[in-house]
Amino acid sequence: MVLSEDVARTADRAPRRKPDAFDFLNRTDVPRGLERIREQREARGSRPATGRDDGKRRTRSEPFHALKMQSSLHQVPYNNRTAIKRKIEEYDSFDKFPLAEPILRAVNDALPDLEYRNPTPAQAVAIPALLGLQKAVRTKVKSKKSGPDSFLLAAETGSGKTLAYLLPTLDAIKEEEVREKEDAEEQAKRDAEEAASQEHDKRTDMFAVEEPETNKAVDPARPRAIILVPSAELVAQVGAVAKSLSHTVKFRAAPISAKMSATVIRNQLFNPNGVDVVISTPPLLASIAESNPNILARVTHLICDEADSLFDRSFKESTTQILERATPSLKKLVLCSATIPKYLDKYLADRFPDMQRLVTPNLHAIPRRVQLGVVDVNKDPYRGNKMLACADTIWQIGKASVDYDANEGKEVIPTKRVLVFVNEREDTEEVAQYLIKKGIDALAFHRDTDPSRQAKILKSFTNDGSTKETLDGAEKKVEPENKRTLPNTKVIVTTDLGSRGIDTVSVRHVILYDVPHTTIDFIHRLGRTGRMGRRGRGIVLLGPGDRADVVREVREAMFRGEALI
Repeated sequence: MVLSEDVARTADRAPRRKPDAFDFLNRTDVPRGLERIREQREARGSRPATGRDDGKRRTRSEPFHALKMQSSLHQVPYNNRTAIKRKIEEYDSFDKFPLAEPILRAVNDALPDLEYRNPTPAQAVAIPALLGLQKAVRTKVKSKKSGPDSFLLAAETGSGKTLAYLLPTLDAIKEEEVREKEDAEEQAKRDAEEAASQEHDKRTDMFAVEEPETNKAVDPARPRAIILVPSAELVAQVGAVAKSLSHTVKFRAAPISAKMSATVIRNQLFNPNGVDVVISTPPLLASIAESNPNILARVTHLICDEADSLFDRSFKESTTQILERATPSLKKLVLCSATIPKYLDKYLADRFPDMQRLVTPNLHAIPRRVQLGVVDVNKDPYRGNKMLACADTIWQIGKASVDYDANEGKEVIPTKRVLVFVNEREDTEEVAQYLIKKGIDALAFHRDTDPSRQAKILKSFTNDGSTKETLDGAEKKVEPENKRTLPNTKVIVTTDLGSRGIDTVSVRHVILYDVPHTTIDFIHRLGRTGRMGRRGRGIVLLGPGDRADVVREVREAMFRGEALI
């Protein structure tokens, strides 16, 4: 007897016919799938599909409804946040980090404007991990380790991420210099012994022929660390921090951007003395690497600051090109971001499954020290005029500057700085011109602004002088409607370009002229104030057609100290 080979195979099911438009006309029983859904809904006690809540308030089990529609962020479990808080308490001083002595001295001496000498939560989480003091968390899927050590530093805006990745990188560079110096001494000793033996052979061998001398061309443009940022303003900001540290730590930093001339970029990169750290935007560095492939041949540390921008559609191609060229020599890859969008989380999980994630407890949460107010533009006295509401709000902020008294221990702010955020680039000029007519010192700042003018605008915004004195060559001079002007108050009207890259430690007030589109924009815009432990205030102008439910849930989340997920 011979058994059938198809015993274990199940019988083929008859193909199911797809229902047409008339299949469900005369049915008297509820389909099985719909019956199951109805039973689950009744067991859960959710409200019906009509959207009516019958006067009942939402419970704490579903704190967000409107924000779910605008959410683009990856959720971080709260049990992980509490565990991180315990680790942060171990590092209450920079001296507890095993950094080189010049680096510790640079933190105290070269950065006199540093307000807090103790490590911030982002620095307490990142520096030990980047120095190799913490063991990587084991993943469920066992995979062979290949490529560099990868880290994702996710921390709130204004938490000191620049020093968090810069100090361990400089420490690794100085250690590598010591090893190279020792290797050079050993190589010089071997070369001397080899030269002595060759000299001995020449004396004993009468037929020996001298080898021709060869000049080894050395390409100085081989940095050890690359820092990628999305804008020229961030290049200048990170470059300034690196330059201040370089005088004490003794390393060469080269910040380059498209605002610089080709001669300046060439002198920065191809310095005869070499360069250690290069700060640049991805498109510029990728184009330089095309013509000079060896420029990335010695890179051991690659840092992507504002990774959510560098891996979106604008910069992903050029960033990936740089990453692939630097991979053979790369030892550490560090990605920094104040927000973790869902697309970035999915990309990193697929591309870097072994990436160690360094998350601060307040990620995706706006600090409680930032207060959020709402101005209803639809009501009197504005009656839907959002520009009038913006001007009136700025006047109230400017006139309140006399309330600061040094004798009572409060801050004295001689010049108030206000950031006004709009959604559309065209609105920046229109709003700025209107504010100028109302006697307010305002400027428009957007992507189309001339690069030289951008630098002047930022300089005038951070200095105490008037913007009229700094910007003598302004294209449009608008005189106020009356001679009444608002003193000691400066305003910049900007898009999301201003939410990243501007040194806004002195900014106390942020006005959201338009309601942001996503929770990411909420975090970055409101994150321009209340930085480095200071207090701040955000004001939303709620006009016709704006989502009042979104603003209400953001205020509730800020009050509870929860993340905007």
